[in-house]
Amino acid sequence: MMNISLCIITLILLLLGLFLGPSLASSSFNYGDAVDKSLMFFEAQRSGKLPPQQRVKWRGNSGLNDGFSQGVDLVGGYYDAGDHVKFGLPMAYSVTMLSWGAIEFRKEITDLNQMGHTLWAIKWGTDYFLKAHPQPNVLWGQVGDGASDHYCWERETAAALAAASIAFKPYNSSYSSLLLVHAKQLFTFADRFRGLYDDSITCAQQFYTSSGYSDELLWTAAWLHQATGDEYYLKYVVDNAVYMGGTGWAVKEFSWDNKYAGVQILLSKVLLEGKAGSYASTLKQYQAKADYFTCASLEKNDGYNVQKTTGGLVYVREWNNMQYVSSSAFLLVVYSNYLSAAKTQIYCPDGQVQPQELLNFAKSQADYILGENPEGMSYLVGYGPKYPVHIHHRGASIASIFSLRSEVGCLQGFEAWYQRPGPNPNVVYGGLVGGPDKNDEFSDDRSNYEQTEPTLSGSAPLVGIFAKLHSLYGNSGYYHVVSSVTHPKTPSGTSSWKTSFSKRSEGYVTSAPVEFLHSITSSWTVGDTTYYRHKVIIKNTSLKPITDLKLLIENLSGPIWGLSPTNEKNIYELPQWLNVLNPGSECIFVYVQEGPQAKIYVQSFN
Repeated sequence: MMNISLCIITLILLLLGLFLGPSLASSSFNYGDAVDKSLMFFEAQRSGKLPPQQRVKWRGNSGLNDGFSQGVDLVGGYYDAGDHVKFGLPMAYSVTMLSWGAIEFRKEITDLNQMGHTLWAIKWGTDYFLKAHPQPNVLWGQVGDGASDHYCWERETAAALAAASIAFKPYNSSYSSLLLVHAKQLFTFADRFRGLYDDSITCAQQFYTSSGYSDELLWTAAWLHQATGDEYYLKYVVDNAVYMGGTGWAVKEFSWDNKYAGVQILLSKVLLEGKAGSYASTLKQYQAKADYFTCASLEKNDGYNVQKTTGGLVYVREWNNMQYVSSSAFLLVVYSNYLSAAKTQIYCPDGQVQPQELLNFAKSQADYILGENPEGMSYLVGYGPKYPVHIHHRGASIASIFSLRSEVGCLQGFEAWYQRPGPNPNVVYGGLVGGPDKNDEFSDDRSNYEQTEPTLSGSAPLVGIFAKLHSLYGNSGYYHVVSSVTHPKTPSGTSSWKTSFSKRSEGYVTSAPVEFLHSITSSWTVGDTTYYRHKVIIKNTSLKPITDLKLLIENLSGPIWGLSPTNEKNIYELPQWLNVLNPGSECIFVYVQEGPQAKIYVQSFN
């Protein structure tokens, strides 16, 4: 009788797995790897003269004369997305979010040995902001013109400085103090001469139009209070709470343009830590709005909730929706920390909410990003076995200057690279693309910029989120998904075998001084399908260097890393940074697919 019951239960689970799909299976991801890739995106977005330790090798020096014609040095900083414009507003927001992550998740990031890269990413932005603020009442807010830039296909600053000063204080107190001086000056400047920044920088209006400046003033004052402990800034957010909307605006999103939810949660910390003093009544009103944001995210707000896709993703708007997902998830991880430290919970219209529920929500959004979704796709570029490869990104879509040693003109870039059907020659690791639509559908098309363009503001919150999740759930290998009803087959990770590259005839090389060493380094199961990660070592067994090695790879059904595609079907060559395979040296490439291994042959070599 027991065996029959177990069979029935198993059948039910299998049917559920078939009808509900892999997105509802329990999953486990390598969050540490996701942190590393998220930070690499900031290296890919660097403008200026790149340092020797730059990890993203396909990116070269750029913008070395920025500001010179205006008599100011504006070299450095970050390109905003897939273009070559340095937009100050979203850049400042992104640096603030990186800094907040470094502050709030200091131990988690340090345990991953990523604090150096995190501070480096912050400093690349703040060094630029210091240059852009040459005088107390002068701030250069943008470099480049978005309109003219988009004709070519070529290769809130005070808050950012205040947050960064806190992040750097344990490591570089003098730099922290310098950032704070500039942050105070900029806040005074912004408060005295109030107005929309895009009224002054009109060319920003069609790209990053500001809906208002009140939230930025409150945001900056809140960060300056965190950085200095000065009551002046706390009094500022209290005195202006009603006038500037801090206690009036109940919102369901958090972004570079709408920072009210961030202000409300940051000020809730002051209250929860028992440091509100005579300002407690007003800070409770701020917290009430923080709770509104939280309850709406958790769908416990008496119907006034955030919109979600069928697959469970927060959906705010069509254009680059993932930036709102990562920002919201970050806020709730932070608020969960604040509530846990205070040993309290919040009360939503639809019930009491514990801090763990905020974490669970953030994890659901993070896991959707990494692949637990109806498309079975990672929206973090370079992570997992399946991710977008036609990214709307100039630098990634055009071969690097180190391999294609010629200039690419505006129209040439569109004709030769933008319209090219193949995948991008460079992988912009860690870029969070715009993501799927409200129906969880995604089109991996370079011209589909609403869905395939990555942004600084999207990736910045991920560092803190993934670091926190790693501390709670650890890593599970390169990329690992476990179905709720089946278990991974585990071929020996150490097993390996040599393979011949001889091809029957048909014009392919029948012998060559090259040896291939195959191994399976991991496997995982989704539903009834088992995927394998294959590593292949190419070794030059001769006494002579090999150049122009071209390989035919048959039966390849999944993504491949470490080789460059050619214009010929199924033909790959050595990566563009590796022109020569010297005697005895090796080159490694990796691919992921279900079923048997791919077959590899040498087509030609010199």
